[in-house]
Amino acid sequence: MLVAVYVIKGIHYDKPLDLLIASLLLGILDAVLRPVLMFLALPLLIFTLGLFTLVINALLLYFVGYVLRPHFYVDDFWSAFWGALIISIVGIILNSLTGTGRSRVKIERRRRPPGSDGGGPVIDV
Repeated sequence: MLVAVYVIKGIHYDKPLDLLIASLLLGILDAVLRPVLMFLALPLLIFTLGLFTLVINALLLYFVGYVLRPHFYVDDFWSAFWGALIISIVGIILNSLTGTGRSRVKIERRRRPPGSDGGGPVIDV
């Protein structure tokens, strides 16, 4: 969020602690409220091929600015939109550098040892 504050002129904060609180609140809302909004906006997400996700992220950032108004605020929706885009890009870059974006699921079917009565597919995560 710090990069977005320095790049976008419409996002402001008073103290570094305010920016930390805004980042924590945005993270909590992303974890709790964002999946619900994504489900409700599923037809729009399909129609726009996922680009409506940027609007949802912008609305969440704008809401955080509204809740923390005197200390952290976002001037208008477009500032929130560009700020959310920058936050997403920085997140993608950091995930690729740290390797946290490489989760894979491998489903493998193994042969049963002789004399075993059951088994099934093995899922390694």
